Amino acid sequence: MDDLHRLLAKEAITERLLGYARGADRLDLDLIRDAFHPGAVADYGDMFHGTGEGFADFIGEVHPPMQTHTHHLSNISITVDGERAGSECYVIMHARTVGADGVAHDTASHGRYVDAWERRDGEWRIGHRRYLHSLDELWRVETSLFPPGGSRDRDDPSYGVLA
Repeated sequence: MDDLHRLLAKEAITERLLGYARGADRLDLDLIRDAFHPGAVADYGDMFHGTGEGFADFIGEVHPPMQTHTHHLSNISITVDGERAGSECYVIMHARTVGADGVAHDTASHGRYVDAWERRDGEWRIGHRRYLHSLDELWRVETSLFPPGGSRDRDDPSYGVLA
């Protein structure tokens, strides 16, 4: 594999990772599903074990009650070997929930995605994901400077500029 093909593969994989995170934040379950090959293993430890499609459905159930959330990806390492690749990606998921008592709490969950990728029919997607959890932080929110902007669906302004 020449350098150009390796670079294009790494870019395609990075775009899939970012699309996955965007899908989680916009509650766009199709974007989450697009990161995985059909039937791919999604092993999130004690949180979830099943397929990529099943994990998208899981996100569709557990994220809507949250007031807002963001997924931040960093330290993306990718190796490419022909039609297969491996990646490690750090993730921080920050979420705000409001209890029945009206008190807001923020949670930050830190971990890593360790993914085995396959290129099928010209598409790089995850064949097997393992989420490795590192730590959680939880704190009470006393005040918020600004309300959340945008929306957690396809009405979000980002869809217009990224169309």
